[in-house]
Amino acid sequence: MSTLERMRDWLRDHRLALDAALAAGVLVSMVAGSFVDAHGADGTTWSARTPDILSLALMVLAAAALVFRRSAPMKVLAATVGVSLVELVTADPRAPVTMSAVVALFTVASATDRPTTWRVGLLTMTVLTAVAMLAGPLPWYAQENLGVFAWTGMAAAAGDAVRSRRAFVHAIKERALRAERTREEEARRRVAEERLRIARDLHDVVAHHIALVNVQAGVAAHVMDKRPDQAKEALAHVREASRSALNELRATVGLLRQSGDPEAPTEPAPGLARLDELADTFRNAGLPVEVARSDSGTVLPAAADLAAYRVIQEALTNVRKHAGQGAKAEVSVVRVGPVVEVTVLDNGPGRDMIPGQDTSPEQEYGRGHEHGSGPDTGPQEGGGHGLLGMRERVTAIGGSCTAGPRYGGGFRVHAILPVKNHASALGDPV
Repeated sequence: MSTLERMRDWLRDHRLALDAALAAGVLVSMVAGSFVDAHGADGTTWSARTPDILSLALMVLAAAALVFRRSAPMKVLAATVGVSLVELVTADPRAPVTMSAVVALFTVASATDRPTTWRVGLLTMTVLTAVAMLAGPLPWYAQENLGVFAWTGMAAAAGDAVRSRRAFVHAIKERALRAERTREEEARRRVAEERLRIARDLHDVVAHHIALVNVQAGVAAHVMDKRPDQAKEALAHVREASRSALNELRATVGLLRQSGDPEAPTEPAPGLARLDELADTFRNAGLPVEVARSDSGTVLPAAADLAAYRVIQEALTNVRKHAGQGAKAEVSVVRVGPVVEVTVLDNGPGRDMIPGQDTSPEQEYGRGHEHGSGPDTGPQEGGGHGLLGMRERVTAIGGSCTAGPRYGGGFRVHAILPVKNHASALGDPV
């Protein structure tokens, strides 16, 4: 830190000392000005005359009042104006005591608002100028009288300019701080959204593949002794599902790597192009899946394509886990104008039915389903977050997703996804 900066910081912390130094400087200026004779034979000259005792006392009182100009600006202005009026009326020739009132008026203008500056400034100029012109020993048109008017007016204008500049600088600093806070909040929001998106992907990957591994492992354990060939085939499916899960987990977690890491994932995210492959994994797990598509030629945005794939994956996983034995699933992907509708239906009653209990079909299926008993319920005790993840994922890209029991048994998941994202041009062909 330089010497000038240290001095500036010290003066900022010791404002009273700064005001005392200013008051001393004003006193020296007033005393020096009292030796100037503006009406000499050769014009304005320096004379060796000594100021009157009353003038010296008034100058000392006015300078002493300026020490407190920051803490009580209005009172200091009133005191200096009163002392200046006494000097204007009694002294001949006058000492420049009015200089203290000019400094006090500048302080008031820089510390208050503009209306106050106007009122106080006009009142100070009027009173001092009128007394100097009408009650003083000099004629009303004397230069000293006009100088009182000019100096008080300039003091008010200068103080108002300083206050305006100070307010402008403060507003700029506040705007910069507010912009910085906004940027930090935006960064935190984006980080939270990215974490939520990665959490959804992890949930979808783990729930899908672990469910398949669980089913195939159960099949292998059941037929190990009697049908080893079928057990071997089931274990092969377990191996394939686990390898696929590891690959997708590696790709998803790879998003958390730093940009300089050498093993950042390059494989594209899954989409509807892999729908048949996804359906085959469930067929191999023993769930009959029928796929019907009428979206030929439709190219979805990357986010919508991934959302459609994850919705179908999560819905089929829930069918396999909760629909019960003998359930079948139907998947349809249909282009309807500017949207693509994805529907997953199943006919399973749910495997947690309690025989003999009088319940409706919706209640029977919903009891074993993680979605609860209705389309808008959150995760129940022991349930997951699949439906919530579906809705949030689809809503994030401007679509909608509904899910709930079907009349007569089964469950239905229906998602509407926009074909164009928010950045697409309105007239561009798909």
